[in-house]
Amino acid sequence: MSSYKSIALTLLSGWALFMTQAIVAAGGTEKTDQGQLRLQVVFNNVPHKAGLETGWGFSCLIEGLDKTVLFDTGGNGDILLSNMQRLGLDAEAVDAVVLSHIHGDHTGGLGAFLARNPDVTVYMPESFPASFQREVMRLGAAIKIVSGPRQLLNRIYSSGEMNHGVKEQALIVDTPRGLVVITGCAHPNVADMAERAQAYLSKNIYLLAGGFHLGGRSDAEIHAIIERLKTLGVRKVAPSHCTG
Repeated sequence: MSSYKSIALTLLSGWALFMTQAIVAAGGTEKTDQGQLRLQVVFNNVPHKAGLETGWGFSCLIEGLDKTVLFDTGGNGDILLSNMQRLGLDAEAVDAVVLSHIHGDHTGGLGAFLARNPDVTVYMPESFPASFQREVMRLGAAIKIVSGPRQLLNRIYSSGEMNHGVKEQALIVDTPRGLVVITGCAHPNVADMAERAQAYLSKNIYLLAGGFHLGGRSDAEIHAIIERLKTLGVRKVAPSHCTG
């Protein structure tokens, strides 16, 4: 087994560790001024919790701050809502939805979710088509367009839309231990997105999680990403979805 594959297996197993020890996966927690910050993966093609249905895509629920936020909606609304129900999560308690990029495996569940809870604000990159924006408003949600880095809600930020092929934004949560950066697919390069987040808020990254878009990359390319993340001082990583 090559060294990068050994590293990848270690990192993927970290999802299970975060469930009980840190602050991400299905049930990780961290103390904040508001109480317990909890990130739960509610849609994923990588199995990580018994009883949940998998599907191609990614979605993560962020609780414990002033507002409850759903980051991406996976590729299928029925699976998304079913997994939330199985985890004891109330879709109607979500205050905002943040979409990383336009691909269907990250936006496909939005329609079904809005049918259940239209009383949300949807934050989407500026590049999203006008037709998509109109449909979201037709379903009853408010929309806010994101171009550059900006604060979305209390302690929740966007990296801003980044453009190296597919345009995408990362979600950033400011925690007492450092930044938690969540990517949908990291099409613009996961290290570039981490660097943008760190530079924007001038804080170290405690955890980088989500899709890293490294499937099919060479050993050399993956080692280069790992070294950049080390240089940036990223303390923990939890790659999933399209990482490879």
